[in-house]
Amino acid sequence: MATFILDARSVQDHFPGIGRYTFRLACALADFFPDYRFRLLYDARVRNTRFDVASLFARANVERVDARAKFFSVAEQRLALDARISTDANAYHSPYYALPFLLRVPAIVTLADVTPLVLHSEMPNPFKRLVYLVFNQIAARRAQAVITFSNASRADLERVLQIQRAKISVVPLAADETFAPAPPTEIERVRNALGLPEKYVLYIGSNKPHKNLPRLIEAWARVESDTALVIAGAWDARYPQAERIAARLNLGERVLFRRAIAEADLPAVISGAQWFVFPSVHEGFGLPPLEAMACGAPVICSNASSLPEVVGDAALLFDPIRIQDIARVLSDALNDARVREHLRARGLERARQFSWQRVARETMRVYEQVARIRKHA
Repeated sequence: MATFILDARSVQDHFPGIGRYTFRLACALADFFPDYRFRLLYDARVRNTRFDVASLFARANVERVDARAKFFSVAEQRLALDARISTDANAYHSPYYALPFLLRVPAIVTLADVTPLVLHSEMPNPFKRLVYLVFNQIAARRAQAVITFSNASRADLERVLQIQRAKISVVPLAADETFAPAPPTEIERVRNALGLPEKYVLYIGSNKPHKNLPRLIEAWARVESDTALVIAGAWDARYPQAERIAARLNLGERVLFRRAIAEADLPAVISGAQWFVFPSVHEGFGLPPLEAMACGAPVICSNASSLPEVVGDAALLFDPIRIQDIARVLSDALNDARVREHLRARGLERARQFSWQRVARETMRVYEQVARIRKHA
């Protein structure tokens, strides 16, 4: 029986995006490949309120190894020498760019994106950016294979990190099964709990610079509608520009800010939206639009980076740099109920093309290719 190591130390509250990817990947691999064994490194000391690791570790083909090591620490490097981890293993997969350098087994690393190296505003400090570059380069060169989530991201990795194209496999993500059209009663319950109006356009994500919220709000000020724009998601106090612009433009109840929404309430919030808008200028994949489509919300998003790959012909697109174009597309969408219903149906169809079974299958293809390297070494 082949054994594959998956570093699951990111399954914790501090890494909501990477943690979700790692957790869902681990579950899918264990479920769809019952004849393989998966050895998961996990640090029980970290705070985890998001992910049901007990159900993951209850699977018969999942083995848990306690790995008390912080990312980018000396203890992390010692993991490479731990016999509990590497013995009889066929490959090691890190879903993050932290990788023990002296591993005795072939390595795979997932590099979701290199946004701070493409958009310096994401990491203005030149020294931090250099360290980020070096660690990504080391991980990519140490690994026998690199996984990323889109062709756009693969092009960034080739150009910025100088990784050979043949070394990079594109494995698109998928929405969780919980993202599905919510019943009207659930939509009303969540809408009332969050104090949302009946008609709203929704954005869910962070407020980091590449998410482009200031331009979205400036565009919204030009849209004539009684619909509210709801900005929801994790909030970073370092980037207050969106709130300041909304206040300066006196948008009042036309723009509503809601901080992090409970995971269980997200499908209902999305399902209740007239439109889901995603103005990001750069994404390694862009999961929120896919989750929105899976919930039956019609999508408007940027024509930048990986987003056209994700939405295909099931969304309206705009130039995220041109405020006038964002405003025009939003205005047209709000005034065309027929297009809204058409894209709602197209979005549901598009979302079904992405699944965690597909993620697991294409990831396992990479595992097996890398495992053959050791077999023939």
